[in-house]
Amino acid sequence: MSYNLKIYNSVPDLPLQWNAVIGNQNIMLSKEYFHVLDSSGPNNMECYYIGFFNDNELIGGALFQYLSFRNHATFQKNEVWCNIRNFFAQKFSRDVMILGNNMLTGQNGFYFDAAKITLEEVIPLLDKAVQKMQKEIRKTSLIIYKDYQFNFVNYFQDKNHQAYFRFSVQPNMMLKLKEDWTFFEDYLNDFSKKYRTRVRSARKKFEGIEKYEMNLDDIKKHQKEMNILYQNVAENAPFNTFFLAENHFERMKENLNQNFKIFGYFLDQKLIGFYTLILNNEDIDTYFLGYNKELQKEKQLYLNMLLDMVEYAITHQFKRIIFGRTALEIKSTIGAEPLEIFGLIKHNNSLINLFMKRIFRVLNPKKEWIQRKPFTE
Repeated sequence: MSYNLKIYNSVPDLPLQWNAVIGNQNIMLSKEYFHVLDSSGPNNMECYYIGFFNDNELIGGALFQYLSFRNHATFQKNEVWCNIRNFFAQKFSRDVMILGNNMLTGQNGFYFDAAKITLEEVIPLLDKAVQKMQKEIRKTSLIIYKDYQFNFVNYFQDKNHQAYFRFSVQPNMMLKLKEDWTFFEDYLNDFSKKYRTRVRSARKKFEGIEKYEMNLDDIKKHQKEMNILYQNVAENAPFNTFFLAENHFERMKENLNQNFKIFGYFLDQKLIGFYTLILNNEDIDTYFLGYNKELQKEKQLYLNMLLDMVEYAITHQFKRIIFGRTALEIKSTIGAEPLEIFGLIKHNNSLINLFMKRIFRVLNPKKEWIQRKPFTE
């Protein structure tokens, strides 16, 4: 078949049928979400979109992100070792091109109509798109294929991918919701006594805190406080490749509307925490959150947020919650399980690329964690 590709750098230029073919299948590939990336993406990020056509028929689409690290401190901890790692990271990778979405965990980088093209044909087309981006937009230090499930491994073992190092970092934590969980109590009743007692204790510490869903006016009113609370969490992470723009949550609500939810927590009428959700067909993707560091331990804010996310998903009959790859152990205490994912990475300097495996492990050391099992067997 005769496939062709077209690069777009703005949402209005995308084909009229983009959402019908692609965006309706995954909201993170929709025009509405791309509007958010264009209007409130991180300062060090540029986005491009590729349409794949069979003759003149749109059959798929992909998201590419360029990230610059020239003026960005990737390692956040105020330690000498982090300063050294930042120095070498910036020398090693001034900029990166990612096939996928660096702001989310999971396979949110492309979608193809399975009735129009096979998976065996898709991977060579993605490779062609990577080459086209490097040639026509900008050649970068690093190229990354991001977040593939392991059933994709066989498609990346040919000679076209021999120069890439296959890496696996933290898994994607997911909770599949059982059909018989009609109410939150049904979910809790499947816990062992130890974990059920832990939930009851966390809920008790939450007394006195008011929680409600924030509308667009609420978001605009509390935007500065939300950004401070978000930074509390983001700056505590040892590794960050971007920071959100201050108006990001406002733009998310404006564009995704009812498919984007923000819930705020208030103590004495002061915002002390919030979490965000993206409703994506039958899935919920947990998005960014923030909280008051001083109250986090006392009120168990984070654990209560996770429990509230589960309660929302059960009440509204979603199938899965995708929790992402941070705070793995505490997420496992509420029933989330790890899904191993992998990526491919290549440096455009062939000499440096020979040492990619060693460099990657130095810059991204593996973290050990204990998977908890809250459900009764």
